[in-house]
Formats: sequence, C-alpha cells, structure tokens
Amino acid sequence: MKLTKSLCNKFEPKDKPYKKFDGGGLYLEIRPNGKKLWRLKYRFLGKEKRFSLGEYPVVTLAMAREKRLDSKRLLDQNIDPSKAKQENLLQAK
Repeated sequence: MKLTKSLCNKFEPKDKPYKKFDGGGLYLEIRPNGKKLWRLKYRFLGKEKRFSLGEYPVVTLAMAREKRLDSKRLLDQNIDPSKAKQENLLQAK
C-alpha cells in the first residue's frame, strides 16, 4: 500500500525500529526515539544497498519519491546513488 501524508504522520514509535514501505524500494523507518527517516533500498552490482534520503517531515513524501526517481535514473546509468551522494557532499565542501 502506498503511503500518504496522513499515514506518515500517524506512525508512532515502538520498542524497536520498524519500516513502512511506499514502493520501489522507498520506505519510512520509524525509530524508538520518534524520528522518521526516509531510506531507499536498492541493488547495485548484485549487492543489496540502502541509503538515507532525509528526515520526515523536513523531506516530504513527494520529495522522497522524487529522490527515489533520481536514484533510479542513476542506477539506469550504472552509477551507485550512494557513491554519487558522497561525491556530491565532498564537492560541496
């Protein structure tokens, strides 16, 4: 089931972190301290990988979905989105 803004707001922390998936590898991780983090799960060169897209609600559902599309575009070009993100952060310094 696709996530909605109201669903994202309703998720409450539990004793252990848990995930709510949106589709295409995108999910919201809800931590015991109440933080909600967008993460993307993907495969690159046969290995499962994941990386953070930002904290909810600073990064909205729409923004997270757009970042997922950007990451999928990089994967189509055989570029690891996690490495590309790291390189962009290094260049910004």
